[in-house]
Amino acid sequence: MSTMLHGCLADTEYLEVTSRSGHRFGVWVTTPPGYAESTEAMPLIYVLDGNWTVGYTAPLIVTQRDPYLSIAPYIQVSVGYASDEASDWSRLRNRDLVPSGEPVGDDVVAALESARETGTMSQEDIDAYLEQLSDCNADAFLDFLANELHPQLQSRLRVSDTGHGLFGYSYGGLFALYAWLRGGTPFATVGAGTPGISSVDSQLFDLIRTLPERGDGDSGTPRLHVTLNRVELLGDVPVYRGIARNVLRALEELRTNGRSDFLSNSMLDETHATGVQASFLSYLKECHVR
Repeated sequence: MSTMLHGCLADTEYLEVTSRSGHRFGVWVTTPPGYAESTEAMPLIYVLDGNWTVGYTAPLIVTQRDPYLSIAPYIQVSVGYASDEASDWSRLRNRDLVPSGEPVGDDVVAALESARETGTMSQEDIDAYLEQLSDCNADAFLDFLANELHPQLQSRLRVSDTGHGLFGYSYGGLFALYAWLRGGTPFATVGAGTPGISSVDSQLFDLIRTLPERGDGDSGTPRLHVTLNRVELLGDVPVYRGIARNVLRALEELRTNGRSDFLSNSMLDETHATGVQASFLSYLKECHVR
């Protein structure tokens, strides 16, 4: 590990990991206060979109010592992009966080066209964005997290056998919900902040409908916490209203499918841009308590 960001983000070290697919990722590992003096093994909480989210979420690790909360000890692992690709994270995330074949919603296309008309995005930027969305592979990224990065960190850190978590926001939230639905991961809890379900034809609805019937083995089903921001649902931006409606539909279908026991949700007074920190804290308080 290098000491990149040491002193900027307390107790945070940085490393770069190349996946079997050839993609290189930046990883920020943040240990809690007192970790060096402790012998306790702790679960890992993976936070997606690290280039954007690490500064918002990693400092919240001090909540483990907040006397008014009961946050259980954890080590945060923020995963993003490395080196020259770091500046292109907002496009590359489409490749890794969106399931293969996921349709692009009409509201997203309209928002991109509006961005071109207002000059906030060039046609070249829009073409690159849509091209990346046509070549997505969330399964490969999930395999990297669960079967490549996780074992590496287990060999480097004092990691517990159970209790690991995954948190994502926006397209990261879409990925987190997809990982929860797909199953077979080391994650005992999953936080999905405003999951970016942009299309009414999202394959996530098919995955919900085909969930296996509840059985005796359901005690191992991960806990899922979903957040939305009030202005997304009630505001005047069509793309966010559409996503919010789709998220509410997904929650209703999960309840109808008998998953209420594993599901919690919260409405936050934030915008889509400001909601990531509040969403992560909501996930910690709901799913990662002593």
